[in-house]
Amino acid sequence: MEQFTLILLTGLSGAGKSRALQNFEDIGYYCIDNLPPGLLVKFIELCRQAEKKIRRAAVVCDLRGGEFFASMSETVDELRRMDLRLELLFLEASDEVMIHRYKETRRRHPLAPRGSVLDGIKLERGLLAELRGKADRIIDSSDFSLGDMREEIKTLYGQDGADTQMSLSVTSFGFKYGMPPDVDMVADVRFLPNPFYIPELKPLTGLEQPVRDFVLINPLTDEFLARYLELLHFLLPHYRQEGKQHLALAVGCTGGQHRSVALAEHIGDDLRGLGCFVTVKHRDIRARERLSAGDFSQRG
Repeated sequence: MEQFTLILLTGLSGAGKSRALQNFEDIGYYCIDNLPPGLLVKFIELCRQAEKKIRRAAVVCDLRGGEFFASMSETVDELRRMDLRLELLFLEASDEVMIHRYKETRRRHPLAPRGSVLDGIKLERGLLAELRGKADRIIDSSDFSLGDMREEIKTLYGQDGADTQMSLSVTSFGFKYGMPPDVDMVADVRFLPNPFYIPELKPLTGLEQPVRDFVLINPLTDEFLARYLELLHFLLPHYRQEGKQHLALAVGCTGGQHRSVALAEHIGDDLRGLGCFVTVKHRDIRARERLSAGDFSQRG
């Protein structure tokens, strides 16, 4: 008999939980928004007793629940002891992005209706810290468009055969902008020659052929890729055997425009050849232009 699956969504206000829930509904999950944690066990029982049994559900529980939300952490512990497949999904975004989103929608933060948005965000981060620590997966939506969130949910939860096939994400980033959150493995490629110092390559990115050629043709890159991909090819079957469904990889260089971008694309192509579902994202590829323009809305 198929085990009941519950995706429990929580996280920061404005991080995209409602949009994510809509995306879960699009791929066939039974969805409920803003359910008090104390009703989750009863909800699961109703799903199992329904005439047309509900096998997959996604539920948002967050601070909108007020005093009812206080029991959320204990409820998660209780659910983990039940016979079901539970995943606690935590959504967040950077302070700069959250502030931009609130200004764009002209909404007040629920925890700071008369104060600053930043004060509300900081208070909420503190209140959710324990729950974030219990999360099975954390999604940082700072760089996400509406379409990006849809593709992320579809890739992680909506593929046919997702119970047996692993999905992978490969993210390029620049160390100068900070490490990406919630990654399983980070490759630091700052040891490779930097196209930034080649005048004709500096304004380009790793998505363009001249930069890709510069990075990939180097013998040092060739040796690194051989060793790194050999390690991944060894690890993936063992991760699958242990029931791991998603592996988050990150490749970092100094600015996240040249070396990490070219290598993330190459690694993604290689892993697709193993029959994995792979998404490749470039967090900081345009960070320099955004910062010079004063736009922090897409900074990772």
